[in-house]
Amino acid sequence: MFKKIFSMLLVFGVSFSCKAQESLNAKGEIPIYTKPKLIVGIVVDQMRYDYLTRFYNKYGEGGFKRMMNEGFNCKNNHFNYIPTKTAPGHSSIFTGTTPKYHGIIGNNWYDKLIKKTVYCVGDNSINSVGTTTASGKMSPHRMKTTTFADENRLFTQMRGKTIGVSFKDRGAILPAGHTANAAYWFHGKNEGNFISSTYYMTELPKWVKAFNKSNIAESYFKVWNTLYDIDTYIESGSDLNTFEKGYGIKETATFPYDFSVLKDKKNGFDVLKQSAYGNSITGDFAIAAIEGEELGQDTTTDVLTISFSSTDYVGHNFGVNSKEIQDTYLRLDKDLERFFKALDDKVGIGEYTVFLTADHGAIDVPSYLKTEKVPAGYLNNKEVKVKLDAFMLSEFSASDLIENISNDQIFLNRARINTLGLDLKYVQDAIVNEVVMYSNVDKVYSATTMSSNLFTTGIEELLQNGYNQKRSGDVLIVPNPAFISYAKTGSTHGSGLNYDTHVPLLFFGKGIKHGQTLQKTRIVDVAPTISALLGISFPNGATGVPLEFVLN
Repeated sequence: MFKKIFSMLLVFGVSFSCKAQESLNAKGEIPIYTKPKLIVGIVVDQMRYDYLTRFYNKYGEGGFKRMMNEGFNCKNNHFNYIPTKTAPGHSSIFTGTTPKYHGIIGNNWYDKLIKKTVYCVGDNSINSVGTTTASGKMSPHRMKTTTFADENRLFTQMRGKTIGVSFKDRGAILPAGHTANAAYWFHGKNEGNFISSTYYMTELPKWVKAFNKSNIAESYFKVWNTLYDIDTYIESGSDLNTFEKGYGIKETATFPYDFSVLKDKKNGFDVLKQSAYGNSITGDFAIAAIEGEELGQDTTTDVLTISFSSTDYVGHNFGVNSKEIQDTYLRLDKDLERFFKALDDKVGIGEYTVFLTADHGAIDVPSYLKTEKVPAGYLNNKEVKVKLDAFMLSEFSASDLIENISNDQIFLNRARINTLGLDLKYVQDAIVNEVVMYSNVDKVYSATTMSSNLFTTGIEELLQNGYNQKRSGDVLIVPNPAFISYAKTGSTHGSGLNYDTHVPLLFFGKGIKHGQTLQKTRIVDVAPTISALLGISFPNGATGVPLEFVLN
């Protein structure tokens, strides 16, 4: 018996020793970080987590499934702030923190200092490159903190490249950070070119000019029909319904759609943004960027950020339950497979690391939910404005105390309040107590409450994580679940509810374990995880933590 136990211990010891040896490098040392040649950060705009599971059986083996089968799947990944919008989402993924710290509180917001609405990446101090229009006057100057791509540039003494790619300017600029070599986005209308700004360069590189001249984008002016027989798309609702907007040139929002006709009626190349083909063009350009920028071709880690924007445009137009959204994801799956094969060929299998997530989810069309007896509906902002104006006049004998109402926030005229000798907190609280009684309003909080309390759970915590003391409004409004400010066709997003916060998080490639977890992860954990993988400093405002169970 003793000999048997001794033999088992000996085998266990040898086995343990072998596993330990596997983690040693060629010098017999335990490596302190992983050094892939290329990090690729993919954001799929408006991708709910359940798009992975709903359409799973129709995906091929080389796209989403490859990431799940070869990599790590964080199944319970959430945004931890409000508002769940595109610009805050992209910023939070790559900075590892929330709008409270990185300052991107919306796509647009009312600037309390200059008294006008600003665009998240708008920058009149610079000029367009690749177009004579103002579409290139963009930069990351309003984002207050660094991204992991910035930290990689600093760590490598600027030898590691960073390139950002997207149809949307904000989807290209914010992930790439402040020190990026370049960010490229698509300018549609009658041009159909990828452009940039003088923040990065004075003229487009030869490879970008060649791509723009190749007429690749123009080749997608063709018929969009379903990839497979539409009758097999049982994972989505009827193609003919009253919950979709469509393109407005035929009576029904139903397949097929002829973009050779639509381009002349719907602002030229811009119509491709609202189709599955926009993602294909983005994939084409990303593959060209790998070769054109020579990414992953030496021992210094480069970073490529890619945001697929057309999923968002299609979602806004047709909704979560549409045949159009299903076909868009099935086609995106093929675009991902094509892209991963390019990485295999150009960078090398096992030499790169990829993560894929989303900037927010989306709600099912409320008018559809109502037909299925799910509580849902729409907010009447004009009615709210009329009632609130009347209240302010009655309560404070003034009609000019509110400067702006936007992004579910009320901005007060603080100078006027001071002139009238009113107490700011009293005015805020009065509005809170008034608005919370309005139809379809769930909760209302003042800026004073956000600044003077610490919330650690619930919607209140998410509001606080999204509240930036210098940029956010005086009163924050939370609508009822599934109530939105939007048209009665198509979907939108922005809340702290699960339909907006629960998004995919997939890792695969060099340094990544194979597995999955239902442990809750947060979007702000992505950047620290990549930073830990690379052994570099975390982004300077990061509040997330590394997901050590993802890393080898």
